Amino acid sequence: MSSAEPKLDRVVAVSEDEASRHENNKPSASFADSLARYRSWCDDVAIAIGEYQTWVEEQGGSDGEQDLRVYELADQLKSERLQVALVGEFSRGKTELLNAIFFSSFKQRLLPTAAGRTTMCPTELHFDESQPASVRLLPIETRKTPTTIAEYKITPVHWTTIHILRPNSAEEVRQAFLEANRTKNVSAWEAQELGLYTPEGGKRPSANTMVEVPAWRHAIINFPHPLLKRGLVVLDTPGLNALGVEPELTLRMLPEAHAVLFVLAADAGVTRSDMEVWNNHVAGARGVNSAGRFVVLNKIDILWDDLQDPKKIDDTLAQQVRETARILNVKPDNIFAVSAQKAMTGRAKSDRSLIERSGIAALEQRIARDVIPAKHEIIRGKVVYEVSGRLRDDCTLLSARATTIDRQLVQLRQLGGRNLDVIQKMVTRMREEKTRYDKELKGFETTRLTLSTQAKALLAPLSLVSLDTLIAESRKEMNDSWTTVGLKRGMDTFFAGTRMRIEEVSRRAESLKHEVEVIYDRLHAQYGFTRLQPARLALLPYVLDFNRLREKAQAFRDSPVTVMTEQHFVVNRFFITLVSQARHIFDECNRSTKGWFQALVTPLYKQLQDHRAAIEGQLDHLRKIHKNMDTLGSQVADLELARTGLGRELALLGGLLERIQRPVG
Repeated sequence: MSSAEPKLDRVVAVSEDEASRHENNKPSASFADSLARYRSWCDDVAIAIGEYQTWVEEQGGSDGEQDLRVYELADQLKSERLQVALVGEFSRGKTELLNAIFFSSFKQRLLPTAAGRTTMCPTELHFDESQPASVRLLPIETRKTPTTIAEYKITPVHWTTIHILRPNSAEEVRQAFLEANRTKNVSAWEAQELGLYTPEGGKRPSANTMVEVPAWRHAIINFPHPLLKRGLVVLDTPGLNALGVEPELTLRMLPEAHAVLFVLAADAGVTRSDMEVWNNHVAGARGVNSAGRFVVLNKIDILWDDLQDPKKIDDTLAQQVRETARILNVKPDNIFAVSAQKAMTGRAKSDRSLIERSGIAALEQRIARDVIPAKHEIIRGKVVYEVSGRLRDDCTLLSARATTIDRQLVQLRQLGGRNLDVIQKMVTRMREEKTRYDKELKGFETTRLTLSTQAKALLAPLSLVSLDTLIAESRKEMNDSWTTVGLKRGMDTFFAGTRMRIEEVSRRAESLKHEVEVIYDRLHAQYGFTRLQPARLALLPYVLDFNRLREKAQAFRDSPVTVMTEQHFVVNRFFITLVSQARHIFDECNRSTKGWFQALVTPLYKQLQDHRAAIEGQLDHLRKIHKNMDTLGSQVADLELARTGLGRELALLGGLLERIQRPVG
């Protein structure tokens, strides 16, 4: 490392002053406010879920697996992030765009920008309050291992960390950030082993050939910027070459982003390499539709000319937007003409007219308008849907208990003036009913064991053991060739296997659902149980996830980088990344299916327990009244008190349900 480069073993010394000053010259109020409302909504729903779980535990209804699932959902909301990715070739102004959005209040650029390539490795900007402000760097040598970046993120020992103790010291923060773009010279053999060099004509490079490569494979900047504090995560990617040799970017990071900003330069137009980035890494990054995918036509200030008619400048820019829309086959209103450099300057100097002319606010407002609500709907469709279903079931069960108490109250109030023989007959009848119901419960234990066995069979196709079997089959189809032809065979086997497993789980789930519905119908007819309507197992989100993964895998497999190089390194890493992402989807699908089964049978078990408790309670009341008619009043009072308590519980759950289902304000 040269003397000009920051040393890794030092701590960047800065003061305790927080980054409150960053609130000045902040991005569009619409974007910041929308993100703040979304963060507040996530936090409030997480709190409501926690209060619901506390209620469940107080009621004695705790269940290990269900409790764990609820805590997972609450934690998911607490750690919920809005991810925005910037993609484009080098020299398109991606880094300057980040400076304009995040760091203009420093009055200087914190992320390094210069002519030519600046971003050398994928860089994530986020804020985790449990960690100190820092720059974490993953050495480029980790590319030699089969471990993915996602897996390395949970093993901090492999990372080099530069701590930032005073985030308001612009120069020292800039020096820390600068380290992410460091390069180094290695032998051509070393570069080839890293998958970063392909000799021309396939010739073996000479021993003294040196190649410049990035020093780091991935960078994570933990910085207390207000937007990052509210849950925004930004991914800045290098150009085409880096995207091609790191399949994890294409198969996982970009598809997971809620917004993808494809950055072009107005002075370059849409070049051939821009089209390769668009076709291979961006066009399908947000699935089958264009939601959350925007084109940023940057550097429009090159068209500004004080000696030219402003209308003519606007017409030229409008024509360029239309032409870009035609080439990329997108709607013109998804293209945003901006000048990141002027936005940076305008915010640094508090020049509102320059900020407005830069076009940055329109981009931020569009993200606020489209992306944040879309993210909200995703969370509602997963977390809110699951918790709301459980809450509604508990409300239904409480209502059923209230109805039972109401019937008991009517019965007890009618006992006034009746003789002891009548009450004794009622006691005898209740004892007989309890005996019959106890036999019903014993018989149901067999049914319960059967359902548990079916649940294991339901989850088997989604187990990691099943996935590992599929991976082995896919590798066998590749015949160890590690070429795109072999890869196609392996991919066909892999995705056909995932589809077959999910279809099998859907069939088993439908059969299990029908079986539980039959039990509900019988218990409703015999004992008056509330007839709940079990929900269908919704695996469509995971099917869509696999479809998107297959589309991205096919696009990457057919990309020029893979087809032309036929590198064992690239193809092997591609397959490893594919498997890693599939494991993640399988795991989520397995958890969702397990949660569905618990939600399917738990209300049934609770109703069985509630009915037995109601019979025992009613029998106990009758016994006491038969023993002493003077206790009738106190028995009625006890039931009235219990009924009032149920009313409060229903009101509590109703309020929690309203909070959880409330849209973002």
